[in-house]
Amino acid sequence: MAYTLITANRNYSSWSLRPWLLMKGLGLGFEDRLEPFTKPDNYAEFRAFSPTGQVPALLHEGRTVYDSLGIALYLADRHEGVWPTDPDARAWAQCAVAEMHSGFSALRNDCTMNVGVRVKPKPMSAALAANVARIRELWSEGLARFGGPYLAGATFSAADAFFAPVAWRVRTYGLDVGEAGGAWVAHIISHPAMQQWESEALAESWREAAHEAELRAAGEVTADYRQG
Repeated sequence: MAYTLITANRNYSSWSLRPWLLMKGLGLGFEDRLEPFTKPDNYAEFRAFSPTGQVPALLHEGRTVYDSLGIALYLADRHEGVWPTDPDARAWAQCAVAEMHSGFSALRNDCTMNVGVRVKPKPMSAALAANVARIRELWSEGLARFGGPYLAGATFSAADAFFAPVAWRVRTYGLDVGEAGGAWVAHIISHPAMQQWESEALAESWREAAHEAELRAAGEVTADYRQG
């Protein structure tokens, strides 16, 4: 039975991007099912396909696998490449993915993901500055230790998929992640799957009021490349 991956809006849904990019980057075929955010709270509608009322969700062999990390772990049991083969790189990547999954709340809250815009951000809070500094440190460590151009070595892995939404945020808000981090951002954005995601994001006509309000709260929108 083939995989079906349920995701939401390309512009907004950072959690959706992670397993979508992971599966694309590993060449895993799947039915791409998009369920857009239509209002601030989509819980009741999304409960029809996800026990948490959230995206992403992976449907496979009668199972519903939910949460981006849960999906990554499920795929790792079935496919090579989710984690690096080198033991040190693998341990680092797993820790980095866990840190991204559970941390960086200021970055999430203050720099909402919106692929199709550019923003002059408001002055950083101390919490956001600390998050950005940690991103810069973490990326620089992985790239230096394992040689790049991906975060945990020469090949794409879950570490890149989980930090890919941050790459969009770096570009949108002009965040300083250092020379090495900036090179990784350029490299991952140039990935064919990320280019596909961006193309689909720019083509979206959906606008959801709460997400747009979060964007305006983040700073001054200086460019909007989305259609509609």
